[in-house]
Amino acid sequence: MKRTGSVVLILVAGLAAAAAAVVVSPWWCLAAVPLCLLGLLGAADLVQPRHSVLRNYPVLGHARFLLERIRPELQQYFIERNFDGRPFDRDVRNIVYERAKGTDAEQPYGTERDVYQPGYEYLVPSMAPRPVPDTPPRVRIGGPDCRRPYDMALLNVSAMSFGSLSANAILALNGGAAAGGFAHDTGEGGLSEYHLRPGGDLVWEIGTGYFGCRTRDGDFDPGEFAEKAAHEHVKCVSLKLSQGAKPGIGGVLPGAKVNAEIAKVRDVPEGRTVISPPYHRVFSTPRELVRFIAHMRELADGKPTGFKLCVGSRRQFLAVCKAMLEEGTTPDFIIVDGGEGGTGAAPLEFADHVGAPLTEGLHAVHNALVGTGLRDRIRIGASGKIATGTDLVKRLVQGADYGNAARAMMFAVGCIQAQRCHTNTCPTGVTTQDPRRARALDVRDKTPRVRRFQESTVASALQIMAAMGVSHPAELRPHMLRRRIDPYTERSYAELYDWLEPGQLLAEPPAAWEADWKAADPDTFTV
Repeated sequence: MKRTGSVVLILVAGLAAAAAAVVVSPWWCLAAVPLCLLGLLGAADLVQPRHSVLRNYPVLGHARFLLERIRPELQQYFIERNFDGRPFDRDVRNIVYERAKGTDAEQPYGTERDVYQPGYEYLVPSMAPRPVPDTPPRVRIGGPDCRRPYDMALLNVSAMSFGSLSANAILALNGGAAAGGFAHDTGEGGLSEYHLRPGGDLVWEIGTGYFGCRTRDGDFDPGEFAEKAAHEHVKCVSLKLSQGAKPGIGGVLPGAKVNAEIAKVRDVPEGRTVISPPYHRVFSTPRELVRFIAHMRELADGKPTGFKLCVGSRRQFLAVCKAMLEEGTTPDFIIVDGGEGGTGAAPLEFADHVGAPLTEGLHAVHNALVGTGLRDRIRIGASGKIATGTDLVKRLVQGADYGNAARAMMFAVGCIQAQRCHTNTCPTGVTTQDPRRARALDVRDKTPRVRRFQESTVASALQIMAAMGVSHPAELRPHMLRRRIDPYTERSYAELYDWLEPGQLLAEPPAAWEADWKAADPDTFTV
C-alpha cells in the first residue's frame, strides 16, 4: 500500500514539524501546517468513494480536476486562434459524466460545431411536437422459434468481458442494470460471479474461444453451455462472429491479467496470454451458422439467441439470409457493431480501416432482412459509440430496434480514457486486475451512476423523438435524419440510401442489389 504509506509518512512528518515548532522554534510551523494539511487531504482522498483517481493518487490527483475545471477556457482559447486548424468538438465524456452524476448536462451559448461542414447531421424537428411518454418503450426479443422472449430496453450495456474489466467495474455495471431494468452483455470472457451477484439481466456472449463453455481442447462444450444458460439472470445468449474494433481477428487478454479467478471463469491456464481464434470451430458456412444458432437456442431452453458482427461483405450477409430462408429458422436478434472501434485494444490498422462503419452496417443488415421478408422475425441491436440521446435516435432511424453502449458505460463508472487498459495499470480501477488499483472503483458509488446515465440518455432520446413529432421509435423514418453533403447541399437518409420493400429481393431485386443477391451462396462465405 504505497499510497497509504506515503500519506502516513506526510502526516508523521507534519506532526514531527509541529512538535519541533513547540520545542525548537515557531518557524517550524511553516513546514508543519502545509504537511498536516496535505496529510489530511490525502487521508480524505483515500477513503472518499466518488473519485477513483483520488483513491489511487491521493493529493496528486487533484491536479487533474484543476485542469478539468479550466478546460472550457482552454477550449475557447484554441477555438479563437484556430490553433490546430479546426475547432474543438464538444466533449461527449462530459455529457456522460454529468448525467451519471445526476447533474445538469446543458451548455450555454449554443453549438460549437460547424453546421456547414460536410458530414454534419441533424434530426428534423416537427412543428407539431408530441408529449414525452411517461414510460420508455421496450423491444420484444423473440421470433417464432423462441419460447422465452425478453423485453429489451432501448439502451443497454454492450459487451465488455470480466478480465478486460475489473470485478468492481462488472459489479457496478450489472448493479446499474439491475436497478435500471436494462440488460448487460457479458462480453466473450465467460460468466462470472460478478455478472450474477447483483441480479441484473444478462446477455451471455460466446466468442470464438468459447470461454466458460469450452473443452480442454478449446471446442464448444454443449453441456457446460446449457448448464450456465439455464441461470435465471441469463435472458439471452449471443454468438460473437466479429467486433468493430478488430473484425476478422480474435481478442487478446495479456497473461498479467489472467489470474486464478479469471482462468477459472474462462476455462484457461492461469498466467498465460489468452488469444481468441479469428474463426469459429462450430461452423464454416452460412447454413451451418444458422443451424448452430438454432442449436444454441435449444440448449438454452428456448431463450432468445442471436449473433453479433461487424459487417464487411454485404454478399456474405445475404448468403446468411438465404440460409435462414432455406433452413426455415432465424436468430431472434442480430447485434451490428460498427468499425469505428470499441473499448478494447486493437491494431491501429484494423480500428481505422477494417469493417463497415455502424451506419453502413445497420443499413445493409436492416435492408437485407426487409428485402428477404425476415425483418419482422429478427430484432437489430446497434453497438458503436452510442453515448447520447441523439446517437440513440440516429441509430433507430438507420434501422436498429435498440442500442448498446460500451465506452459511455465505462465513462459512467469512472474511465478517463488513460489508454492503459492493456498494461494492467488503469488509474481508475476500471480495466485492471491489480487489487490495489481496482479498489479505487467504489461499487456503491458507481452503481447508481450507471443507472442514472442510462435513464437520462433514454429520457433524452424520448424527448428528442417527441420534438420530432414521434411517440414511439417505430414511427421514425429515414427522412427525419439529414446529412450535409457540401456547404450548399443537404440530403435526407431517405434520399442518400436505397430502402427496400418487404420481400423485394425475393420478387425483383433492385439493380444495386441484384449482383450481390444472385452471387450469395448459403453454403459458402466466399466473397
